[in-house]
Amino acid sequence: MSGNTEPGPMGSYITGGEAYERDTQYIEDRIVADPEAVRALPAPPPSKIGAVGYGLTPGAQAWPVEPGRYRLVAAAACPWANRTLIVRRLLGLEDVLSLGRPGPVHDARSWTFDLDPDGRDPVLGSERLQEHYFTRFPGYPRGITVPAIVDVPSGAVVTNDYPQITLDLSTQWREFHRDGAPDLLLGDGFAQMRPVVERVFTEVNNGVYRCGFAGSQEAYDAAYARLWEALDWLEERLATQRFLMGCTISEADVRLFTTLVRFDPVYHGHFKTNRNRLTEMPHLWAYARELFQTPGFGDTVDFVQIKRHYYETHTDINPTRIVPAGPDLAGWLEPHGRERLGGEPFGDGTPPPPVRADERIAPGHSPLIAG
Repeated sequence: MSGNTEPGPMGSYITGGEAYERDTQYIEDRIVADPEAVRALPAPPPSKIGAVGYGLTPGAQAWPVEPGRYRLVAAAACPWANRTLIVRRLLGLEDVLSLGRPGPVHDARSWTFDLDPDGRDPVLGSERLQEHYFTRFPGYPRGITVPAIVDVPSGAVVTNDYPQITLDLSTQWREFHRDGAPDLLLGDGFAQMRPVVERVFTEVNNGVYRCGFAGSQEAYDAAYARLWEALDWLEERLATQRFLMGCTISEADVRLFTTLVRFDPVYHGHFKTNRNRLTEMPHLWAYARELFQTPGFGDTVDFVQIKRHYYETHTDINPTRIVPAGPDLAGWLEPHGRERLGGEPFGDGTPPPPVRADERIAPGHSPLIAG
């Protein structure tokens, strides 16, 4: 998710009468365990969801995995960044990959570190993420997006290729996974879940944006129909299995969860995805509640920042910048009953330990933490 460079203090998200198309041109460098081995592999096929078992795309560079060298910059508000927060926590990478957290409201230039003392990231020393893009690519012309991984010694951004980042955290950073970390790729290198993940991305993760940023009634109507066809498919799928790929959590669940957790607070109203609320879909709602209550998922979710980001940043959709008070979030803690479908969230692994003190969600920003 980016700070757009269109006119206006907050950027512009709706263009003409056209259907919304996400810019998926990212910095495709990768951080890998063995750069030479990765350079020798064939280039991956074109993909918007990432790839496992391939080398570099043309022009991309391989950087070595080194504990403490890199900083993950990930705003809690952004669903694409939220994926990396979840995977980093599930795999136990907190001590080897540090975390920088921009505030929820960016302008047309960039995400800013306004939550930190003096408005500067304490490790990078910068006020804006844009500075690290410009260090690597002076005048970088595309969106300044999160998540991004920054090389701390040079201050240069390494990659913002969010679909690939989480896959590499699972595969290339394996030496540094915690004991009991789950195999989010289920042992087959992503092949089994690829069709599911692709449909979730194109129709749901991106589908809510296609509705929200539609520039005409026709574009909106088509986007709305596509989104709800996919959500109905998921509701049916999750009626008979506990998680998207069976009896344990996977990368597919991480990718779906970050959209579901934002659905009622933001997408239902702000993006007009309002056929019904998530709470009115019994299987999807129970599934989302189970994930929210699973360590590593809900404890990364900051509802206050999420709502502030969308309602205050998208001024062409919400020109008053008023942030709605609702919905009531207490339901996220209600029993989900998904145990009846069998399996265990972490399979043979274990849940991650409690969130470290410096990364906890602020009191009152989640039903998990009383205000």
